[in-house]
Amino acid sequence: MYSSLFKQLALNTGFIITIAYLLSLTSLFKKTIQGMINTKEKAILILLFGSVGIVGTYIGLPTKGALANSRIVGVVAGGLLGGPIVGLASGIIAGGHRILLGGSTALSCGIATVLNGFLAGVLSKHASNKMLTWKQTVLIGIGSEILEMAMILLAQPTSAGWDVVKTMGPPMIVMNGIGIAIFYGIGQKSILEEERIGALQAQKALYIANLTLPILRLGLNEETARKVCDIIIERSDFTAVSITGDHNVLAHVGKAAEHQTDALGFMAKETMESIRTGEIKLAVSGEESGSFENTGLQGSALIVPLKFKNTVVGTLKIYRQGKGSLTKVDWEFAEGLGQLFSTQLELSALETKDRLVSKAELKALQAQINPHFLFNAINTIVSFCRTNPGKARDLLLQLGDFFRINLQSGDRFVSLREECDHIRAYLAIEQARFSDRLNVQEQIAEETLNWQIPGLTLQPLIENAIKHGIYPLNSGGQVIISAVEEEGYLVIKITDNGVGIPEETLTLLQSGITVQSKGLGIGLKNIEQRLKYAYHGQAKFTINSDLGRGTVVTLKIPEVSHLEIA
Repeated sequence: MYSSLFKQLALNTGFIITIAYLLSLTSLFKKTIQGMINTKEKAILILLFGSVGIVGTYIGLPTKGALANSRIVGVVAGGLLGGPIVGLASGIIAGGHRILLGGSTALSCGIATVLNGFLAGVLSKHASNKMLTWKQTVLIGIGSEILEMAMILLAQPTSAGWDVVKTMGPPMIVMNGIGIAIFYGIGQKSILEEERIGALQAQKALYIANLTLPILRLGLNEETARKVCDIIIERSDFTAVSITGDHNVLAHVGKAAEHQTDALGFMAKETMESIRTGEIKLAVSGEESGSFENTGLQGSALIVPLKFKNTVVGTLKIYRQGKGSLTKVDWEFAEGLGQLFSTQLELSALETKDRLVSKAELKALQAQINPHFLFNAINTIVSFCRTNPGKARDLLLQLGDFFRINLQSGDRFVSLREECDHIRAYLAIEQARFSDRLNVQEQIAEETLNWQIPGLTLQPLIENAIKHGIYPLNSGGQVIISAVEEEGYLVIKITDNGVGIPEETLTLLQSGITVQSKGLGIGLKNIEQRLKYAYHGQAKFTINSDLGRGTVVTLKIPEVSHLEIA
């Protein structure tokens, strides 16, 4: 008897697992695991998992006046994937159906089905990790079947009840426990696969951004926009890509390229709305944007605003065939590219500042944008793309913030609070690189946060401390950033416990001489000169270091109002 029951339940489980696999291919299933479903989608899930439970009942095998079945697989899986409400409601559907079929175990099995669906949802919701392990899901499945057997015994505490449990219990506990684990595992694997694809897309976005950097530094025009679109379309599977200015199409590559002049026409409403609001917009043919027939395009388009500071200067648009064909991964990919392109456009604006800022000041500001830092930052973010896509996205945003602040604050005074925000954006990248090898502490007195200092003053000092002080250490080290008011001065100290500076090198630095062989002195001299001109010689800049023990850079800044950087 056991042998035939195991075989039948194995077949039943295989059938339900096939259903699970087909469900895992749908976007609804993936959104369920990510916890992103709305009320309507939750109702659809309830019907789906309740129906799977009913199917599990119908394909069961009559045994000892009862039914050896796989009903619980769909219901418990619904609770694990959709939460308590989905588990409870799908349990009511499948359990209610079982009660209506009648039989000596109908009521107990029906109630057990409802309880198991709800309890599975509660366990999933309160799990310490976002995803349950296969061991946890097996145990939940086994526990669910044990609960059902216990309910049968409560309803029939006779020899007949014991006979049913002894006959059906072991096969149902084993096979349904395995089935629940596999059902949940299929869903988990579909999400992991999507995350893997997302990581590849993030890596692709960084690669594209790297290729387009020298192009967009020339500004946004028809020629540069066309080159950027070519790069994107060659390295992606989008149907088409467009870049617009704030009122006209600059380039359109891919399907319907021959209709470039009309490409903005069918998207005019959504494109102009994106430019007006500065928000990403999704347009679908036949719905929001009208027919695509005039351009040869049918499907969905994502419109990402390109910004210069707080002004939208154009849009990046990506297209796919088919309604709803643009995925969450596509959205994040396009959004990331838009942010990077916006930063690159601000870099291009830097090239034109020579009309407003002296050549010496421009070079001083450009010196802050260390190409090695950008290279290392990109490598760091790429390393997280596969293992931790969320972290990679956060670092990418921090990198964008870092360069935006670099571009906006180099020729003006900023508050110490703003300068600290800039430092944190920089340190987010460095601490991701160094992990626990780098410990940074802030000891900033509250009353100093509104002091005005020249923009981009502190970050190069911290970069020097990390690069030349902490990095050579085998065990890592600490950087302390402190700021206090002392007798009408703002005193800022950057202290590290790194390798220190040799006496002969320190003497050269204190004399304002750049040490080319070590890469020291360029940023330090730049900052010293800027402080000298900004405060008319009243600011003080000192470097003290003990070889093997660390370095302290001290800035002593007077409280002077309405100054401009000379």
